[in-house]
Amino acid sequence: MHRPFIAALAVLFAFSFTALHAETTVADAGSQTPTAATSKTPSASGIVSHIRVVSDKVEDVSSMEAWKKSFIKDGMTDEQKALAIWKTVSAFRHQDTPPDDYLQDGGINDAIKSFNVYGYNLCFNESASIEALARYIGLPARGWMINHHSVPEIFYDKSWHLYDASLLNYFPKADGKIAGVEEIMAGVKDWYDKNPGYLGNDAKLMEFMKGGNWRKGPEILSRCQFYNDNGWLPARTHSWQATMMEYNGTDGGAGKPLLWDYGYAQGYEVNLQLRPGERLIRNWSNKGLFVNMDGGNVPDALNAKAGQGDFAYSATLFGDLAPGRIGNGVHEYNLPLVTGAFKSGALSVDNLACTADDHAAPALHLKDARQPGALVLRMPSSYVYLSGTADVKVTVANGGEVALLISDNNGLDWKDVKRFSVSASEKIDLKPFVFRRYDYRLKVAITGSGSGIDALKLTHDVQQSQRALPALGTGHNTITFGAGPQTGTITVEGSVHPGNAGKQLVFSDFHPELSGVGGDPLQVTGNGKGTITFPVTTPGDMKSLRFGAIYRARDKADGWDYQVSFDGGKSFKTVDHAAGPEASNSKYTVVNEIPAGTRSALVRYSGTSVVATCLFSFRIDADYTEPHGAFHPVKITYVWDENGAEKTNTHIATTEKETYTLDCPTKPAMKSITLELAD
Repeated sequence: MHRPFIAALAVLFAFSFTALHAETTVADAGSQTPTAATSKTPSASGIVSHIRVVSDKVEDVSSMEAWKKSFIKDGMTDEQKALAIWKTVSAFRHQDTPPDDYLQDGGINDAIKSFNVYGYNLCFNESASIEALARYIGLPARGWMINHHSVPEIFYDKSWHLYDASLLNYFPKADGKIAGVEEIMAGVKDWYDKNPGYLGNDAKLMEFMKGGNWRKGPEILSRCQFYNDNGWLPARTHSWQATMMEYNGTDGGAGKPLLWDYGYAQGYEVNLQLRPGERLIRNWSNKGLFVNMDGGNVPDALNAKAGQGDFAYSATLFGDLAPGRIGNGVHEYNLPLVTGAFKSGALSVDNLACTADDHAAPALHLKDARQPGALVLRMPSSYVYLSGTADVKVTVANGGEVALLISDNNGLDWKDVKRFSVSASEKIDLKPFVFRRYDYRLKVAITGSGSGIDALKLTHDVQQSQRALPALGTGHNTITFGAGPQTGTITVEGSVHPGNAGKQLVFSDFHPELSGVGGDPLQVTGNGKGTITFPVTTPGDMKSLRFGAIYRARDKADGWDYQVSFDGGKSFKTVDHAAGPEASNSKYTVVNEIPAGTRSALVRYSGTSVVATCLFSFRIDADYTEPHGAFHPVKITYVWDENGAEKTNTHIATTEKETYTLDCPTKPAMKSITLELAD
């Protein structure tokens, strides 16, 4: 069985569902009592990183460690931990046509990205998320292909236990322990053996389950708390009849149920970063935009309404306060060119001056008119870009030129966006360059005395899940603000399938060096040995490398060594090993021992193949200290409705960690939360 088969399962599994103080700007919009954890004099900064606003009504799932802190408590049994994993995935993702950013096979297999950016996917993505969270806290996990469905199991107390966060169920046995897949299949088979007329007869099963009669079916299913009296599961898309079909011992993609590790990506984290002139608006609503809107299937979640249809369960079972699921936010950056406040937030400013420097015009112009100048900006986003515009006002003089260029591969290559040979004001469409990206760089290149720019504003629609936003509830709400550490991340991640070029970056866009590795997907091809080596460069001193892959190593002698070099490739150190035998598995590692002052590294996947050794996806994250990172007060603006009246609350966080309160006398209908640096 080949990895691309997993992508095809999306079709198979989709069959069954379609002043620096708190300021209240509206009377009675809520009381606030700020509590500062630390006191620090605000300082000028180029960029503020890891900005977090967390409501006590919504758990923080912005990273694996944040998730663990939110859900896994000291003293928990392994069963309680497994239930917490199930609750997380059930609450923060919904069964639907899966989103796909074309970086992994079959959609979004990164749990933290799924929770924060999308909030919906299919059963095999859910299985991958369960596996990732379980293994992160040390619990073994595995997946199963069963009939028209994928499910995960978690191992504890010397046995395997099914936790289906896709269709929202698990099955307690008579002793209260949660049953495993094989136990469920055995119980279903025994019932079919005694009631042969029902096997394969969906109509008879649908009729049988009504009026609570499903409890007279297989004993192993009889204690499930998630079926209603007529046998329907919480989303009302699947029922007891579907369970009887899924666990009847057939199919699984190989004619029978099949153990299968679904493979998960790991490394995405929410890192909200702001510079002067930059703001992020996250909405509890959407404009009809989503990551696969260029001809892909429209997810039902696009128009989902809380408490209605297959979202009827989300509030009652899991406390979802969002009015829907898919959100469209807006990321804006209006560069403060005249004052020069943009400079410390840029990657580079070469031979350029602003009006505040020399009182000359345009607002940004050449320092030495005899030489060219360039501004390079980085535009990282925790949420996937769906659109982009650049509003620019340029002045071109003395035969000069102003050019805009974009790089979507960390500055390795540049593409022309627009070249101006005459003065103009223009709104430029950036979507062809940034669609489905999470990061890009913009270069403004200037030549000619008197040439320059007077305005530059970048605006993007993004996709974010409404479910993970810090919503307010009726009554007293405690809001926790945090900022730091002041670090950024450079990510190297591209599809291993060259055919995805145009839809997404592919691995070759990052200029790797290949030796004995090729094909689709990437596999060891030469004499049983092969390597693929990626260069990684960071704007500040590198603090850690986090990387790994979804891989295949068919034989026990097959596998991938994970290696790093900090001396330009003169030597490599093996830091981990992705071992066989595995038809599909995931392995990620973290390297924290990095020489001081390092800003470049090589990351190598070194493969050995006796039977078959492949990479199905990879991700490399290089965390670095932002060169001009420092705390600056952050302005937080909530907008919501109560009884049809709009309420607005603005709070300015003046310390790196503080809490404040908001009171909502009646049920709030959430609208937006805006983050920007305070004046």
